[in-house]
Amino acid sequence: MINIKEDEKLSVLNHSCAHLLAQAVKHLYPNAKFWVGPVIEDGFYYDMDLGDAVVKEEDLATIEKEMKKIAKDGKRIVREELSKQQALEMFKDDPYKIDLIENLPEDEVISAYRQGDFVDLCRGPHVESVKLIKYFKLLKVSGAYYKGDSNNKMLQRIYGICFENEQDLTDYLNFLEEAKKRDHRKLGKDLELFMLSEYGPGFPFWLPDGMILRKQLENFWIEEHLKEGYKLIQTPIMLNKKLWEISGHWENYRENMYTSEIDKYEFAIKPMNCPGSLLVYKNSIHSYKDFPLKLGELGLVHRHEASGALNGLFRVRTFTQDDAHIFMSEDMIQKEVKKLIQLYDRIYSIFGLDYHIELSTRPEKKYIGKISVWNKAEKALAKACEASGKKFIINPGDGAFYGPKLDFKLRDSLGRIWQCGTIQLDMNLPERFDIYYIDKKGNKKRPIMLHRALLGSIERFIGIIIEHFGGAFPLWLAPKQVVVLPVNNQYHLKYAKKIEQQLLKANIRVVMDAREEKLGYKIREANVKKITYQVVVGDEELNNKTIKVRKYGSQEQTSMTLKEFVKKLQLEIKNKVR
Repeated sequence: MINIKEDEKLSVLNHSCAHLLAQAVKHLYPNAKFWVGPVIEDGFYYDMDLGDAVVKEEDLATIEKEMKKIAKDGKRIVREELSKQQALEMFKDDPYKIDLIENLPEDEVISAYRQGDFVDLCRGPHVESVKLIKYFKLLKVSGAYYKGDSNNKMLQRIYGICFENEQDLTDYLNFLEEAKKRDHRKLGKDLELFMLSEYGPGFPFWLPDGMILRKQLENFWIEEHLKEGYKLIQTPIMLNKKLWEISGHWENYRENMYTSEIDKYEFAIKPMNCPGSLLVYKNSIHSYKDFPLKLGELGLVHRHEASGALNGLFRVRTFTQDDAHIFMSEDMIQKEVKKLIQLYDRIYSIFGLDYHIELSTRPEKKYIGKISVWNKAEKALAKACEASGKKFIINPGDGAFYGPKLDFKLRDSLGRIWQCGTIQLDMNLPERFDIYYIDKKGNKKRPIMLHRALLGSIERFIGIIIEHFGGAFPLWLAPKQVVVLPVNNQYHLKYAKKIEQQLLKANIRVVMDAREEKLGYKIREANVKKITYQVVVGDEELNNKTIKVRKYGSQEQTSMTLKEFVKKLQLEIKNKVR
């Protein structure tokens, strides 16, 4: 999937299309006033104040028609340079543009772009003429607060996208249709995996089938970490304010934390697991012989997110972070980060997810620790990537407030990029918590601490794989692995029940569909529920003591014995076949 912002030609084309949108809106809504219309990864948007008028989804076609009419007229797009006073005069009737202009330096040359009867304040650049803006689509309309502040007026935001040719636009619209079918919120409801309630915005409820999926994922995570030498812990969900002051969260993250009072002391529900892990470390004395000490935790955390940012399982207020904290000596950094990259490689490949790595460096403002320490930590992460043969992109200023990090950006089956795994090198919290180990000479020494999450969060990762697999999960993850379908209950149900019992004994997640419905209807239902295997039992199967097997997504039916089928399933589960 293309990132419009990273493609210079498409970025210019989309920004020009945003101006075309504004011009069309001005024709249709003469009182319209405009705030900003930036290019984003998947196209552009424009925020506008239409007074009492309201643009609905069904109005977008009318706006598109007007855009095409303007483009066909073929006016040139002309840059005009203005002084601040000239700009204030030109846009004197638009309070939004006046606000932008007044915040510019007095001596700055201000540019505006004119196309026919429309002029807009803009740095540019733009395409030469509106006739070059041909292949576009308005996608949706939503609300957006002026300057992103909920205390300000709600503006209307129209989203769109533009391409250089018709085929690219068609391909993108087809992609959107496929993404819509895979939307984890829709599939979560259709497959009865999770639910959301107005009584707990941002707090998902797991339904029985979703709980099976979740537990399979968690059990897999535990097995893989035990193989890698991790020790599993669990830390309290609520801890005293003093702890969060030590960690720096109270100063740097307070606005995102939920708090309560217990016995006249202020407590906070944990937004992160690391301070609890540090207390576990401090519970006993450690020597260099204990290193690397790997503490893993599936830790439930809570973070206050704005209600407008909540999005299914992707953005919630409570989630289980698949955390681990690794304590080591400084000379172990490169080796241990390299091991982590290999672990991430193996786990992501099981789900068929490719990735790239970004090295996020020190934030400009909110950070703790010395700059020299940050520089040292950033260099160590870069060397570990190089030693692993992995290329990485520098993401300046996006590190955590306590240290730089490697972010693992996953690419799904539709080519979309997701932020999941992270490895954060921390030389600061060990200092703040005054933790130490005994080195070879018997001296106390400060350890290095790695924070790392592989899946990111269980909830978000499940949302990602729901969409990645389109709800048709690999057998080992599928909540319902097999459905048994007797053709006629009067003759075949008894044999079907024997098959069901044998599958249950083999630890296969099986359901029986013994409804008095036609076989074709039951097969369609099983396909809608995306059950991995359908087992049909009719006269032939009863007489030959066999079963007829059909896999989801295939029209092919295969006859085999139940013993052969169980062996096939067990092998597929063991090998985690996709």
